[in-house]
Amino acid sequence: MKILVADDDLLMLKTLEFRLKKDGHTVFTTRDGREALEQIEQIRPDLIITDLMMPFTSGMEIIGSVRQMTGKRIPVIILSAMGQENVVLEAFQLGADDYITKPFSPNELSVRVRRFMV
Repeated sequence: MKILVADDDLLMLKTLEFRLKKDGHTVFTTRDGREALEQIEQIRPDLIITDLMMPFTSGMEIIGSVRQMTGKRIPVIILSAMGQENVVLEAFQLGADDYITKPFSPNELSVRVRRFMV
């Protein structure tokens, strides 16, 4: 599965990339939302994992853009250290498919990603 991971925290980005590659996925990474949107257009990932708070374009904006720009429905998992209920609800209303609060275990990530494999 092709997965795009967007997170401005380099350590988190590398950790996610390592785990997802270990699970057998093709992983593309980016450290800001603007670049994430460009990569979505180019690579048409099967799954997007994005942080909420990033430079240039937020994870919320990515969800909205993905729902408008792509012909197919790409699942989106939101990552955030913010666990406020209103933020979670807004993410789901915009079309997020899952929400993981940081910190989380790599095993949890693997299980959640597996749910979206076709």
